[in-house]
Amino acid sequence: MKTPVRTLRRRLLLSAARILGLVAVIVGLIWIVVAQPTSRHNRTAAVRVDPTRLREHVQTLTVDLQPRAWDQTDILERCADYIAGHFRTAGAAVEFQEVRVNRKSYRNVIGRFAAGRSPRVIVGAHYDACGETPGADDNASGVAALIEIAYLLGQTPPDKEVELVAYVLEEPPFFRTAQMGSAVHARSIAERKAEIAGVIVLEMVGYFSDAWGSQSYPSPLLRLVYPARGNFVAVVGPWNQGDWVKTVKVGMQAATSLPVYSIRAPSVVPGVDFSDHLNYWPYGINALMVTDTAFYRNHAYHTAGDTAETLDFRRLGEVAVAVFAAIQTR
Repeated sequence: MKTPVRTLRRRLLLSAARILGLVAVIVGLIWIVVAQPTSRHNRTAAVRVDPTRLREHVQTLTVDLQPRAWDQTDILERCADYIAGHFRTAGAAVEFQEVRVNRKSYRNVIGRFAAGRSPRVIVGAHYDACGETPGADDNASGVAALIEIAYLLGQTPPDKEVELVAYVLEEPPFFRTAQMGSAVHARSIAERKAEIAGVIVLEMVGYFSDAWGSQSYPSPLLRLVYPARGNFVAVVGPWNQGDWVKTVKVGMQAATSLPVYSIRAPSVVPGVDFSDHLNYWPYGINALMVTDTAFYRNHAYHTAGDTAETLDFRRLGEVAVAVFAAIQTR
């Protein structure tokens, strides 16, 4: 006959095992539904981007064209001309889209490849910065990648229309307003009822760290299914666009050595809608963000410390190549 102590101990162990099993099931479900694990991936890309060219773009934007704040209209005009010049040199058909705010005129810069071949893929990045900050990661890194993607598209023309857009006025005080450059762009394509496969927004894609604990998350649960090191790039989209998120993730995976993770989550999860992609959702357009996760990794976010010296230009180049590979995926 078992003693009461041994029976109680056995019951406690069984209860603990059940609880651990339940936790494992919950974590597994989160991983499957939110992170969308897959064994599918793209082929290794045959192209590369020169880190030196990326550094030159970032240096130009953060030193020569500084500050890129909303009230510095002359500098923002020069930024738009700089981006447009590279788009043209890469072989894009270039146009400007006016963004009129408070009696001032700003410009989105649009570069098109293979115009008229539906469905269209849009890749965008904002070129303004927050206040007086240099904005190297936020978002000169995204613009530098966008420019180099233009050159890759010029060298290997796509079989579908690709529209590259450099947005103005993403930063405060215009964030989450109808005056954002991306909001103007989203309205325009919705009004034309264009056939859009999806939108990829590049938002802070140049900061990486191999240190343990360098990556943080908005929820402790996410720590159970995502890396502790900030050495990856993330594909971030809304809960109801899982197919588009997975398509882009698969297109990017294995194109380079850079790890690619994804998350589909409701916008109540902090960070999911923290960029220009949110302006396409009201029109039912697939839109996601490719990011280094911003302030969840880069503590120089919106500070004077966000300089070119803090970026990893080799891995920034891998982001550009991976996005290019995703664009080419059928």
